[in-house]
Order: sequence, then C-alpha cells, then structure tokens
Amino acid sequence: MVEIDVKRLSVDVVNLWMNRWLLLTSGTYDDCNMMTVAWGSVGFMWSKPFAQVVVRPQRHTRKYMDQLDSFTLCAFPEEYRKDLKTLGTLSGRDGDKLSRARLTLTASRSVSAPSYNEANLILECRTIYYQDMDPGGFIDRTIQDNYPTNDYHRIYYGEILAAFCEK
Repeated sequence: MVEIDVKRLSVDVVNLWMNRWLLLTSGTYDDCNMMTVAWGSVGFMWSKPFAQVVVRPQRHTRKYMDQLDSFTLCAFPEEYRKDLKTLGTLSGRDGDKLSRARLTLTASRSVSAPSYNEANLILECRTIYYQDMDPGGFIDRTIQDNYPTNDYHRIYYGEILAAFCEK
C-alpha cells in the first residue's frame, strides 16, 4: 500500500459505493466493530476532505461510532465480496464476526480505528460532525420507502486524514 496525498485523492465514488461496497470500522485494534456499507459519499466540505457514512440506530457499530472519534473505510478486491456480505449480515453483538471472514486487522497510521491487510483502498477518518436524519427533509417522498420501521440513519462526517491504495 502507498499513501496518497488526500488532496489528490481521486476515486469513482458512485461505483465505489454502489458496486464495490466499503467496510466501515470503528473502535480500536483491540475492541472494534465493522459493517459493510453501500450508502455514503466522499467530497470536500468545511475546507476538509471528508467521507460521509450513515448508520442505523440498531447497528452494533453505532455504539463505537458514538463513543470514539475515528473510523476507517476500506475497499477490497472482488475476491472478498463474500466476506463483505458476511460482515454486513452478522452482528458483532452475537460474537466475533471477523473470524467468519478472510480479513485481518492491521493498525491504522493516523486513527485508532483499525483497517485491513487485504484492502486495496483505505480511508482513515476522524469524526468531525454527526446528525440524525430528519425525515421532514425528504423532498422526494419515495426516500421514506427505505425506512418502513422509521429507523432513520445517523449521518457521520469524517475528515479524511490519510488515504492508501495498492501500488
């Protein structure tokens, strides 16, 4: 992996979120939780490069996101798609779900949240803002169809402090 100047980071964001998925991890190397995410964004706001993720209230990862100040987003080669599906369907409340995947934790360089040896893109982020989604703001009312039980996401913005990709 090589470090990328965050200000020169260039990714196909729609493809990244829609087709590749990402693994969101929060916590520390010794105590973390991860979940597969397919909704979010990458951009520039408040004079900072950022990654934005959303987490529903019932997700175990939300506890870590609320208690700690960092997270990582990792993308993987296609051969790890099944592992991402596993980590997106099992809950960390029920046991060590990482042991069910072929991924290995590695310490991040600039945040306490770990990343993964097998990743081919790593974004290390420091949480700078969060807000609970307000359904009153849905101008397109079909968005509500994503929330049949009204379990609206909490939106987190993380300043991208470091980015790494394969050589």
